[in-house]
Amino acid sequence: MRINDKEKKDKMDKIKGKIVAVCRSEKKGTVKKRIAEGLLIEDFGLEKDAHSGKWHRQISLLGVESINKMKGKGFKIKHGDFAENLTVKGLILYKLPIGAKLKIGEAVQLEVTQIGKKCHYDCEIRKKIGDCVMPREGIFARVLEGGKVKTGDEIEVLYE
Repeated sequence: MRINDKEKKDKMDKIKGKIVAVCRSEKKGTVKKRIAEGLLIEDFGLEKDAHSGKWHRQISLLGVESINKMKGKGFKIKHGDFAENLTVKGLILYKLPIGAKLKIGEAVQLEVTQIGKKCHYDCEIRKKIGDCVMPREGIFARVLEGGKVKTGDEIEVLYE
């Protein structure tokens, strides 16, 4: 059976997940600490985060599923340990295409700018456990429309 374009779009519009943690750090190369909520600033990133700025990797996202792979190897890991700003459940983030748009809550919009990254060997998590999933499965985005984000917010993939 062939799905027509409208049915395909309707199906794709339902790709949603949840924010399970919002995290930030004051220094690059360190784990991030969980915060109750954060303010995403348009074309800048998470307020008071060391990685914010006018560049293409303003926000980092990592899936719970990716974190669980590391936990499955026996590592004790908490949200923010991989230096992710947003920990997400229910979306396979690293399979999203560059340019994909994400909506968080009512107003926040992000654009995926990079999948994975080159690992820098002085990162805290790599020193502690010898491996880091962020270079393989983390994604990066820039903030198209800012606003507050918090644990429990819905995150969805937008298709045009």
